[in-house]
Amino acid sequence: MNQSMRVVRLMLAGVTVAFAVLTPALPSSTVSAQRACRSPAAGVPMLVTAECLDPRFNAPFVDVDEMRTAPVPHRYVHGGFRGTDARFSFYFPPAEQFQGRFFQNTHQLLTSENGPAGNIGFAVASGAYYVQTNIGGAERATTTEQAVFGKLDPTIGGYRVNAEAAKFSRVKATEIYGNRRVYGYLYGGSGGAFQTISSAEHTVGVWDGYVPYVMGSPNAIPGVMTVRIHALRVLRMRDRFPGIMDAIDPGGSGDPYAGLNTEETAALTEATRLGFPLRGWWNHATMNGGPLALVAGYVPYLDPSYTDDFWTKPGYLGADKTSSVSAARIQHTTSVVNVIAGAQKRLELSSVPTGDLTGADLVITTGAAAGTSVALGTVTGKTVGFGLGANAAVVNSIQSGDDVRIDNSSYLALQTYHRHQLPTPDMYGWNQFRNGKGEPIYPQRSVLIGPIGALNGAGSVQSGRFTGKMIALESMMDIDALPWQADWYRTKVKEALGTRMDEEFRLYFIDHAQHTPPAGVPAQARTVSYQGALEQALRDVSAWVEKGVKPAASTSYTMIDSQVELPDSAAQRGGIQPVVHLSANGGARAEVAAGTPVTFLAIVEVPPNTGTVVAAEWDLEGVGNYPVPTQLSANASRLALTAIYSYSRPGTYFPVLRVTSQRQGDVRSAYARVVNLDRARVVVK
Repeated sequence: MNQSMRVVRLMLAGVTVAFAVLTPALPSSTVSAQRACRSPAAGVPMLVTAECLDPRFNAPFVDVDEMRTAPVPHRYVHGGFRGTDARFSFYFPPAEQFQGRFFQNTHQLLTSENGPAGNIGFAVASGAYYVQTNIGGAERATTTEQAVFGKLDPTIGGYRVNAEAAKFSRVKATEIYGNRRVYGYLYGGSGGAFQTISSAEHTVGVWDGYVPYVMGSPNAIPGVMTVRIHALRVLRMRDRFPGIMDAIDPGGSGDPYAGLNTEETAALTEATRLGFPLRGWWNHATMNGGPLALVAGYVPYLDPSYTDDFWTKPGYLGADKTSSVSAARIQHTTSVVNVIAGAQKRLELSSVPTGDLTGADLVITTGAAAGTSVALGTVTGKTVGFGLGANAAVVNSIQSGDDVRIDNSSYLALQTYHRHQLPTPDMYGWNQFRNGKGEPIYPQRSVLIGPIGALNGAGSVQSGRFTGKMIALESMMDIDALPWQADWYRTKVKEALGTRMDEEFRLYFIDHAQHTPPAGVPAQARTVSYQGALEQALRDVSAWVEKGVKPAASTSYTMIDSQVELPDSAAQRGGIQPVVHLSANGGARAEVAAGTPVTFLAIVEVPPNTGTVVAAEWDLEGVGNYPVPTQLSANASRLALTAIYSYSRPGTYFPVLRVTSQRQGDVRSAYARVVNLDRARVVVK
């Protein structure tokens, strides 16, 4: 295959980012009246339109076309693009169910074109067919090594494969349903939100509407995760998290800083001002860096001197030999006694140090892998495993007899990397690191990692300039995509669209939701899934595009020190989520003797014109089980619910009421069920 190489240079916050792009030559078979998709200007990502032909993904084929019955009856069409390993799957409903639209999901970590049953079922129930791709297969980066060194064009996985599949799906839809207008809607969360926004900003006529959710900002990588691990280390030293959560839970003091020393106060303040939601610390006992392992590699690859500078140069925390981070440093020399083969390769070492090995690296100093390092995972006695994102080539080259060093220097240095990564002042979470003159108070690195990560994951950096209509969803308790970042994108949209913003854009905050739906019983006692709100947003954006039906107004909120604050009432708050206010004996906190009945009252409101309450569930022990659904006498947009319960054992309980609304008031529908909850505190003596 003939290829040419061009080097794209992009200015990001004053830093020039360069990456090589391999551009295959157009095969002669594609030479036609259609022009090739191209970049509008030097250094600008490719623009894909409904009419242009992608220079790489221009020869679609179908290898499976068959009727299937699961999860619902549909026609399954599978294929790809010749000369590539990009693949797609289409799921077409029966003609009598099709209403002229398709939904397409994307995610940065997608490796399969096979759609989940839930996505397919929802699409068909909504009069749509469903589209999914593997977003380019081997031609898009899935590791930091590939992103930095792979010479891959990030627009391929960012939006180009998805766009060409969307365009070809309309060709197949015409064959199946006849010649009619087919509307398309793209949605994606987390890394998929980056991709969804890139698609909105760099395509025209491919999709008509977009629903990004749990979105980040261009400086999110890795700063919104490094501030977390810094606070985790500092606040765990004296086990301060239980007190913090007691203060902010219902009926608490409201002061999470009570009892903290100077270092602890500074760590919690720093995380909060960078936008970490205080309620997000609830699972502190098992919390770690989360997706940090997937992106932490950018730092040593693009800023290789940082760790040494952190430990040696003024202005960096590690240079202060009296700091707790210096006391936490471990550099332990040992050797490999035995290599334990298996599905998960492990090593038996001659010795393992005491202390916190969270985030430590195994640095290989002799043998075939000498000079490399790999992240440690589990440590059991003298046996160690490897962490998420560990380089398989390094792991497989380690042999018995190799000398190694267990070293957490890089992980500790990473914990305050965000201090040295100041973006432009509009990303206000970082302005705490500026003095009164707007100057950085810490040394700044010559490379800004965040925009590079955003570019590699999505093919572009968000600008707010998009074509079509968009409804964005952001979770109020998200610790991976901090809630304020959606407000930052809203400001960019406002700059781009001005007075037209209300005609093109909505932003809904979903209270008590996190980055992913709740997994496990404890999470269900505190958090709700955003899935139903996402489904309703997809239906709303389609009605907006196709019928001109304006969706509910954006959620009303205020920004206070990088924290999103929501109004109390549903009418003031707006959006599409019901609001619950639960009291115990008339307040947020009740103190009673064991065996004494407690009276609970909940006021439930649904924002105007967004549906009615279709379900209510009590969890009066507050453990995440909802054993007895409340029987509702009738669907209503506002109602009061009561319960009486006695606690036989002393202790502190957090009873919960979880409610669900549905736009059509359909109690039987499995889709577009929008959930919220509220909690109270009962102290039983």
